[in-house]
Amino acid sequence: MNREADFTSALYLGMRHGRAALDDWPALTLGKPAALAEVPGARTVARELAALQGCAAATLLPSTLHLFWDLFGMLARDRYLVLVDDAAYPVARWGAERAAALGLPLRAFRAGEMRELERLAGLAAGMGRRPLILADGYCPGLGRAPPLARYAALAARAGGVLLLDDTQPLGVLGRRGGGSVVAHGLAGAPVIVGASLAKGFGVPLAVLAGSAELVRRFEACSDTRLHASPPPVATVIAARHALRLNAACGNALRRVLLRRIVQFRAALADQGIGCGGGVFPVQAVQLPPGMDLAAAHAALRRDGVLAVPQCRGRTALLAFLLRADHTGDDIARAARALRHHVKELA
Repeated sequence: MNREADFTSALYLGMRHGRAALDDWPALTLGKPAALAEVPGARTVARELAALQGCAAATLLPSTLHLFWDLFGMLARDRYLVLVDDAAYPVARWGAERAAALGLPLRAFRAGEMRELERLAGLAAGMGRRPLILADGYCPGLGRAPPLARYAALAARAGGVLLLDDTQPLGVLGRRGGGSVVAHGLAGAPVIVGASLAKGFGVPLAVLAGSAELVRRFEACSDTRLHASPPPVATVIAARHALRLNAACGNALRRVLLRRIVQFRAALADQGIGCGGGVFPVQAVQLPPGMDLAAAHAALRRDGVLAVPQCRGRTALLAFLLRADHTGDDIARAARALRHHVKELA
């Protein structure tokens, strides 16, 4: 039986960190919060991640939920107006909503709309506040990155800060996979970066990166470092392994990934099927109006092609998450199945 062509996993570089590839660990967890003791190796991994991302310092957390919840709890003490790009991912928005519950005013703006953002930054000044601009480093749903350099420049002019959820770009975009600060030339700008390593590097671990002062302040007043468990020891070891792989073969993996994306788009074009996503690993195929999304998804699955069904407003989509370990046969199989079933069910 042929294996399934699985396009539902966001392990973009194909890093998986099986047990045999990792160093042993004496215990899965320390049994004490990070405020009392750091996980062995965590400081070294954080320093390496900070350098990779083009930031001065970094600290590790178990997840981006911990990260954004905690970070916005700290930032709620400052005089900010939170300005949320409406394409921002829900987990970061949950953190912003916590800040709003703690008293920070919050406004949303349409993704990439600089005039709207400039107006809101002016509103912040009139309120005696500074803009805290929350955005994703890359928005798969839009198939593009926001104008991050313009966001950062506006934040700098107004004495504010740009806060990025960089989970999608980290490991994939920028020099050595360093993410948005590197890819968009934001070094030195007032930028805070929160990201998970779970996609590009295949490790369920979060990193908060920024200035040394920001990281020191966060670690000093972090609630989750006091009241929640730190990242598991095994996860930190897996992160160290991922960074070693990235140094040794990360650029080669990113080249293979780009080749797979180009192959996928070309294979669909040969079948008369368009897709959005540019040269990012998340490729979205829009179904014809009136087509039953559930039926199309199920038909592909019967042919051994796994995709992610999505609805954006009234638009039905099948998203294909490309990875460096996909084969040419996987891609050809997906293109054939799409052509057959889109035609059959339209």
